Amino acid sequence: MNEQVTDKIPPGFSRWDSSEHLKTDEDMRLYLEACFAEAGDDPAFIAKALGNVARAKSMTQLAKDTGLGRESLYKALSGEGNPSFGTILKVTNALGLKLTVAS
Repeated sequence: MNEQVTDKIPPGFSRWDSSEHLKTDEDMRLYLEACFAEAGDDPAFIAKALGNVARAKSMTQLAKDTGLGRESLYKALSGEGNPSFGTILKVTNALGLKLTVAS
């Protein structure tokens, strides 16, 4: 089996899950601001960050609010998927987020 180094977790450690630490709307806002600042031109990074916020809030509720399937949301927001801009807009709206333009 050809495992990547990142898949190996030493005994006594667990994989970090940022969604477990996003407790308040302010936490989520600051997290997303930091992710947008860090992402550069990497859309998968932003999709993954939105997925972490969605999991923190409730992916099941997000599926209901967007009308999209829960499994398809997990895939689209995993950082491995390629969500359409329409999906991103539905997700941000359902999460109560507003996309703004700044210069």
